[in-house]
Order: sequence, then structure tokens, then C-alpha cells
Amino acid sequence: MNAIAEPINTLEDRGVLRFITCGSVDDGKSTLIGRLLYDARAVLSDQLLAVTNSRHKRTEGEEIDLSLLTDGLEAEREQGITIDVAYRYFASPVRKFIIADCPGHVQYTRNMVTGASTADAAVLLIDATRVKDGALLEQTRRHAALVNLLGVRHLIAVVNKIDLLDYSEAVFNQIKAAFEALAEQLGAVPAAVIPVSALRGDNVVVPSRNTPWYEGPVLLEVLETLPAGEAAQDARLRFPVQWVNRVGGSRVDDFRGLAGTVAAGRVRVGDAVRIEPAGVSAVVDRIITFDGELQEAQAGMAVTLVLDRDVDASRGDMLVAAADPASGAKNLSAELCWLDSTPLNPARRYLIKHGTRTMQAKILALESRLDLQGLVHQPADGLGLNDIGRVRLAVQQPLVADAYAAHRATGRFVLIDAATNQTAAAGLIEA
Repeated sequence: MNAIAEPINTLEDRGVLRFITCGSVDDGKSTLIGRLLYDARAVLSDQLLAVTNSRHKRTEGEEIDLSLLTDGLEAEREQGITIDVAYRYFASPVRKFIIADCPGHVQYTRNMVTGASTADAAVLLIDATRVKDGALLEQTRRHAALVNLLGVRHLIAVVNKIDLLDYSEAVFNQIKAAFEALAEQLGAVPAAVIPVSALRGDNVVVPSRNTPWYEGPVLLEVLETLPAGEAAQDARLRFPVQWVNRVGGSRVDDFRGLAGTVAAGRVRVGDAVRIEPAGVSAVVDRIITFDGELQEAQAGMAVTLVLDRDVDASRGDMLVAAADPASGAKNLSAELCWLDSTPLNPARRYLIKHGTRTMQAKILALESRLDLQGLVHQPADGLGLNDIGRVRLAVQQPLVADAYAAHRATGRFVLIDAATNQTAAAGLIEA
């Protein structure tokens, strides 16, 4: 009864949907995921037994504390909070899912950014009992802004704990109006706004009799129908070289291939490509994987490309389509989410890690900081922990990069404090 509902090989080919749960602390993110897994029958019997017998459960009697299905760290279970990003995998009869349960505390915003960076959709939880006069919490607004900034294409608002307010339609409509106003400020179009009780299971997997006034889809139905992954498949080719695979030594068995993961687009045997930033051209002769050779590889696949001739390529270089070349740039405009307790300091030495390349970078200017209430950029003197701001920076060598809006994989980077080796910021390239 508690096994996965359908074998993987019977599922429709709707692709794998990666989504996150986010929002403020104690909004019920872990409980929602636990309920989703439990009601979709994606919890194994031994997992259920361990949760039922846990000494950290916060429910009474035989009632299961579903949040423990995702809170894996001992500190999380003791405190009843999420600290690290917890990934869970499950399948419904029509799709496979990868869920990232992100923490809500302000000090763990960096972990939320990590989870959102690869997500197709975001489920933003709003605790109905904590919205006063239609004013959403600051952390709710911060997570919504970050999700939008990171280019997550589908945003679902879940108004949780509606059972504690007697399933009030008036309260739901007030919160829905506040969220839709926030989405309009961000320029986002929400996929759905759903009244939910994660604890009781209302409108998570099955429609609730307690909300006869709600005629929209339940959460699982929305997740099953969202498109996923096609943006990366349809983009222009981007293949960062991770390392050069060289074996053999004689003229007979000599082999040299460029290994990496296709970040965007597709590559086929016979395609003409350019190695950037050098601008050298070649043709793809073979595409090799652990399981054998392919005629085509697409975004997300780890492969080794063998070219028709020897070229000078190494880790950090980028293969692009010869018909659609990309040039390197030494000056970038970017949006930063500051993740270090040490504030931004243009006098400090930073390293930029972009794809497989790491080099020195210098912050030329801080142009503005995002005001989370008005969601507009304001002039600023500095960036502190969890602040979002626009900067101009220069890099040591030409960087083959894209605007984040065009290519998520090659439009993002991290800044590293060269003195402490701490991750200082996550960056999204604007120009």
C-alpha cells in the first residue's frame, strides 16, 4: 500500500519536474511534502514505521508527523525546522518528480537559492494564520523575489493551515489578492493559488469537501500538468569542457575527447562547433557515453565529444554551435544575492566560478539594492547577508557567458571570497 503507485516504466513521458517548496519559517513546507508523498503512496513501509516511532514527532497519539519524512538532520528534527535542502524523489501515475524542501529561516536563504537554481517550479507556502490585513511576511516576499530572479518558470501559491481558520473563503480570497498583487509587482503569472491544509490533506492530492467554494485544481494535479525542461533543450548549444579525456599513446589507439555535461541545446555527430574563447572550429566526429556511442546528446547528458581534428581545448573552455558563436566578455552586469556574513567590499579579492572555469573578478560598482517591500531597486552603499543588488564587475579573462534570461546554466555564477574561500554571492548575469 505504501509503495510507489506505478512502476517508472509505465509513466507517460511528461519529463521529470523539479520543484521546490519555499516560504517563511513554520509555514508547513516539510509537512506539505510529507503529505504529498504519503497521499500519493510514495512512502515505503519502513520509512513510515521509523517516522511513527520517532522520539521527535510533534503530533499526538498515533497521528503521523509527516514533516519528519523530509527533515533528515538531527538538528532539524529536534528543532522542528528545515536547515539544509532536502531532496526527495517520487512518481505519480503520469510523471516523475524531484522535490527540494528549502529552509525558511532568513539565515538559510543561501540554501534556498541552491534549491531554486535548478527548479522548474516553485511551491510558495503562505501560512494563513500569519497574514494580518493582507500583509505577507518579509521572508515570503524575499523567497518570491528570489524565485522570480532565478528564472523559475512556474510559481504556485499554497495558502496553508486554512483548517485553523475554519476553511474561511473570505480569508483565502484576501490572501490570494495579496499574493496576486505581489506577483504583479514581480511581473510573474502564478500557475495556481490553492487553499490547503497540509496536516489534514485538504486539496493536496485529492479535493477537499471542506472547501466547496474552491473549484480549482489540487496541488498534485497542477504539478502533473506543468511543462518541464523544454527551455534548456531548445536553447543554443552550450557545452562547458570539464576535462580532456586522453588515453592511449600509439598512433593506432590514440584517443582524445572533451568530457562534460551539455548545459543547453543539443549536439549531433557531424555538427560544426567552435571552441570559445579561442574561436577555433571543428566538427563533432563521435559522441561517447559510458553505455556506448550516440548520434545526438541533449541538455543534461554527460558525454565525451571527439572532434574531427586535434584542437587546443581545456577545462573551462566552451563548445558552441559554429553557426551561432558566442564571444567572451571581460565586463559583466549582474544581480547578486549576497550569501556571506562579511558584507560586499569592492576592495576585497573575489573569484568568480562560472561553469567549469574559475578566475579572479573585481566588483567595479554597486548600482542598487532591492527593497523587499516595494520590490524596486534603490541606491545603496553596500550589500549584507541575504541582500539582493545589482553590480558591475570585471573578470580576469574573457568569459563565455550568456544573460541568465537566455541560458540559465551559463548565465549564473558564484563569487568566492579569495581570502576566506567562503561563497560570497550567487550571481545572475544581466548583460
